[in-house]
Amino acid sequence: MLTNKVFMKKTKRGNILKIVREHYLRDDIWCGSAACRKCTQGENGILLDALPEPVSGLFPFSHYLLLDTNVILYQMDLLEESALRNVIILNTVLDEVKHRSALVYKRLRAVLATPAKKFYTFVNEHHKDTYAERMPGESANDRNDRMIRNAALWYEQHLSSGSGKKAQPRPRIVLLSDDADNRSKAVQLGLNACSASEYMKAAKQEYAHLVDKISQRDAVGESKDPLFPSHLTATQIHQGIKNATLMQGAFLASRENFLEGYVRVEGVEKPVLIQGRMNLNRAVDGDVVAIEMLPESEWKAPSDVVLVDEQNDPGDMIEPDPTFNEKAQAEREPTGRVVGIIKRKWRQYCGILLPSHIQGSTRHIFVPAERKIPRIRIETRQAATLLSQRIIVAIDQWPRHSRYPQGHFVRALGPIGSKETENEVILLEHDVPHARFSEDVLACLPQLPWVITEEDLKRRVDLRELTICSVDPPGCTDIDDALHARRLPNGNIEVGVHIADVSHFIRPGNAMDREAASRATTVYLVDNRIDMVPELLSSNLCSLRGGEERFAFSCVWELDDEAQIKHVKFHKSVIKSKSALTYEQAQLIIDDAKQQNDVAVSLRLLNKLSKVLKQRRTDNGALVLASPEIRFQVDSETHDPIDVKAKQMLETNSMVEEFMLLANVSVAEKIEQEFPECAMLRRHPCPPQNNYEPLIKAAKHQGFDIVTTSGKQLATSLDEAVKPDNPYFNTMLRILATRCMMQAVYFISGTLQRDEFFHYGLAAPIYTHFTSPIRRYADIIVHRLLAACIGADSTYPELLDKKLNSNLCNNLNYRNRMAQYAGRASVALHTHLFFRNRSEDEQAYILFIRKNALQVLVPKYGFEGTIYVTGKNNEEIKTGVRFVYDEEEQTQRCGKVVFRAFDPVTVRLSLDSTNVQHEKLVFELVEPFIEGFSVPRTANAGATEAPPKRKGDPTPTKTKKKTKNAKLKRPTVRKHTQRKAVRIRPQIHGQRPPAVRICEHQYFK
Repeated sequence: MLTNKVFMKKTKRGNILKIVREHYLRDDIWCGSAACRKCTQGENGILLDALPEPVSGLFPFSHYLLLDTNVILYQMDLLEESALRNVIILNTVLDEVKHRSALVYKRLRAVLATPAKKFYTFVNEHHKDTYAERMPGESANDRNDRMIRNAALWYEQHLSSGSGKKAQPRPRIVLLSDDADNRSKAVQLGLNACSASEYMKAAKQEYAHLVDKISQRDAVGESKDPLFPSHLTATQIHQGIKNATLMQGAFLASRENFLEGYVRVEGVEKPVLIQGRMNLNRAVDGDVVAIEMLPESEWKAPSDVVLVDEQNDPGDMIEPDPTFNEKAQAEREPTGRVVGIIKRKWRQYCGILLPSHIQGSTRHIFVPAERKIPRIRIETRQAATLLSQRIIVAIDQWPRHSRYPQGHFVRALGPIGSKETENEVILLEHDVPHARFSEDVLACLPQLPWVITEEDLKRRVDLRELTICSVDPPGCTDIDDALHARRLPNGNIEVGVHIADVSHFIRPGNAMDREAASRATTVYLVDNRIDMVPELLSSNLCSLRGGEERFAFSCVWELDDEAQIKHVKFHKSVIKSKSALTYEQAQLIIDDAKQQNDVAVSLRLLNKLSKVLKQRRTDNGALVLASPEIRFQVDSETHDPIDVKAKQMLETNSMVEEFMLLANVSVAEKIEQEFPECAMLRRHPCPPQNNYEPLIKAAKHQGFDIVTTSGKQLATSLDEAVKPDNPYFNTMLRILATRCMMQAVYFISGTLQRDEFFHYGLAAPIYTHFTSPIRRYADIIVHRLLAACIGADSTYPELLDKKLNSNLCNNLNYRNRMAQYAGRASVALHTHLFFRNRSEDEQAYILFIRKNALQVLVPKYGFEGTIYVTGKNNEEIKTGVRFVYDEEEQTQRCGKVVFRAFDPVTVRLSLDSTNVQHEKLVFELVEPFIEGFSVPRTANAGATEAPPKRKGDPTPTKTKKKTKNAKLKRPTVRKHTQRKAVRIRPQIHGQRPPAVRICEHQYFK
């Protein structure tokens, strides 16, 4: 059967086109039920049970569930449960879900692909008995609801007529709909219909726990009195933005003050401050909101007081906001209030449940692990079990009458404090894809044994005879770069950077390519690595291991002794690394004059040239910054931290970095020349001058002027800021400078002007990422572009699609940022594990003087912390001890003791575990000793010696004797437990982090 849709369309030129669309209808589409004797089984292998067991007592007979769109959109956590089976999903509903929520659609597709769930898709849009044309004046939503009711009625009649004998039992149809009007009309047709909540509240005893997973979006609160201002409608918001009376932007909540946040508005340099509960008006971190600016007389300054919502359950009432510090008009910032929500960015949140004061109550407060997220009110009957668990909760709604948003329980992760559970929390909270690779992805891997064939060699340059070696951290398995250097007959030096040819194994558009694009980067935790590509590639076939033949993409220069490029060429190659060295091994070879083999000669040439390259970059204005860098030693069996110390840099670290930078610049120039509109590049914006204020102020109080008008002047100023009596002073200044930087981002060349390509931190006019394709998807795209440039591979439409790749860049930037945050959170977790049941006295330096605190840095560990000198309300912390803050001089004085930025102090480190949700490292002052405030020195005082003076970046080398934490010991520990080092370090181009990268200056490289 064929139906036609005819409509007229006006073209841009004013012509009228008659469009005819044909819609085919059939009568042989299978219903999917094993109880049916009329239909011929279709291609879909899903078979609904003949007589499914009922889940709900509301409908005690055997039945199938037929869902409307809203149930799927808002009850997906319930639908993913194994108890919900034998479900019919209409094609109409599937299309509407796809249109309204890509995330829910993806989850639904995963359920449909699980045979055990028995979710059957019925193509009602093409069945002659269930299809319905849209009626005049009928909305698309009303038409879809009518289609759903038609299909439910057809199923009911179809299964009844096809059951055979009259007395034979048959399954019925139950329509689940969260639309009251749709349910009412269904009941009028004689159908069984109810809401998801009604269905589950009448569930059998064994399924009673599933009630917790019902979305609370339609729940009505006990109090009808509004607590918050109402939000403007979408129409009002649109009109306000059009009239410039309103502005829109992303809301960023404060970690330190739950009553404060900012909204970043495009085109406005400084974010708009939002302060106070009424002005925040139910905005949650990440939401896109509409704001109204307050009159300048009502502008506020950011609060310098830490405020945490610590009440257990105050009910649906709001107390007046605390009085924020009133500052001079000059220090106040543009302030506004939220008047509407344009788009919610809610996700699932990890955290813990607070115990209720009311015995047997089902209402509980959920405290998210992320401090920027408000507490969430949920209902659960499993509180006794969940109080000791980390759980996941989703927000459903935030009505005006509720102090907190309302949500529902999703699932439990595991015991609070368990390392496995806390690692899972880190990955979930930072949106790190960490599921096992699917069968579709694994099917894209090459078959083993994999060998290089003669055909492969014909298409590549054979470099197996060259003295190529890799230099990496110890324990590195994903080796994606190697180098060589040799003298040419003309006296110049040939230098090659050889990068793993990952793009050979990951072809555009296949399942592995899509998965790698989604993951975007490998994520390094202290004791784990979440690979971007399957291990067979990352640690085997693509890893440039010593003594094994591998495919590579080579960048080869001819340089003179001053590292000036005479010629550069790129080609696909086959290499055989002569040796896989660690930084320490390579450094020993370079320093040992007795070693004159080919590897030693190559390394010395590379090291010599790298120093010239680095000096030239520095002379051009490249920044040499610093970050706290630490490494853990972990037990090889338990992976618990048993020691931690700062990491030292060697010349070989810099050697590898320089050639990776050079390769990235050379490749960027090549791909931008060939593809000026669609080259994937990386830029580092110049920071606004107000970003430098903390650095300038801190240096000025020490008698130094930091000039920030250009990268060159900043680098020179930092080089000159040296204090002979404080060897760590310059390093701390560089740490502060790092924090003033913007983040480097990927972009497509055709979307920006040429002068915006500049990479501020590296002082490079153009830059990209080419050297780490095993762990960065951006490098794979760059490899494909470069291969097309040299004719080694062909282009494809998506590679040259500017809009598509701009969206890809947004995902790459987001995933990279989340990976860094996850790495930092992993370091914090292992820090807490290390300091459980132990305390240490260590040398520290003051970074900042605050009104109520001293912020200090411990070089040995790279930790930062706060020593509070006043209480919450600025009262004296301890009787008889009074600190006086001098804002002009930036000092804190207590009696004769004066604290200034960069002063050395001794602090005690210990862990405060009283708050299981937010354990924190506590810093207490040991020296200088202040009676009634400082704590006495402990027996490990020897560990607090100041770091020795070193040229460049001094780091402490003396550590106390290693001792195992009693809590971390296993009952049966071998006499000689192996220890392996897990480094935490900044990203250096072309070098694989063996565990995790946490340092700030990686953001702009």
